[in-house]
Amino acid sequence: MSVFESIILGIVEGLTEFLPVSSTGHLILVSTLLGINQTEAHKTFEVAIQLGSILAVVFLYREKLFSSTLLWKKLIVAFIPTGTLGFLLYKIIKSLFDPSIVVTMLILGGIFFIIVELFYKKEPHPYHRVEDIPYYTAFAIGFFQSFAMIPGTSRSGASIIGGLLMGLDRKTAAEFSFLLAVPTMFVATGYDIFKHHNDFNLDNWITLFTGFVTAFIFAIVSIKLLLRFISTHSFIPFGIYRILIGIAFYFLVL
Repeated sequence: MSVFESIILGIVEGLTEFLPVSSTGHLILVSTLLGINQTEAHKTFEVAIQLGSILAVVFLYREKLFSSTLLWKKLIVAFIPTGTLGFLLYKIIKSLFDPSIVVTMLILGGIFFIIVELFYKKEPHPYHRVEDIPYYTAFAIGFFQSFAMIPGTSRSGASIIGGLLMGLDRKTAAEFSFLLAVPTMFVATGYDIFKHHNDFNLDNWITLFTGFVTAFIFAIVSIKLLLRFISTHSFIPFGIYRILIGIAFYFLVL
């Protein structure tokens, strides 16, 4: 993989990590279009550059993250379902990194998003700050997030849907999804790099760093744009996008 290709993938990762459209799915599909084989090293690259996006969350929400022990307790509770299942099903999850699975989950996820939004009620919402979310709600959102271990589902999409179903308003659901990504992706990335660090050589580390920095920059842009968008719009456009991009990639890739 060239440095240019790592920049392209870093842009894709940064823009899609926090949108409910599946960053992993887009990375797999774009890699396929670029003719990059899904080797173990490349699969690890796709996971590792997500850390750049996660650091964007740490940067933007540093005040909340570094000042609230209560918030961290709730994030840890929310992380338990994904952390447990991810550890137990690691090999199975890695075997699912396939374009056909991505396309299927993009379309199904889009349909589900539209259905949830059609039944979504604007008021009343009991919780408007991530710090106020009860522990059982945090755990339930984490359970929904665990479905995102299937590529194409979208980690942010699954956790946002979980938040909406648990009674959060759109902004709070999105922000909790952003913050939940911090423990989830730090653990997932660290474990994946540990398992496959021998697959990397000097060139791999250069492209990894390039993708990492690119993802960090574009994730900041993506988070700000998403929060601005959902202040006046629903998530239905993302559901429609998922369906259309899934259909398009079905004909382009499969």
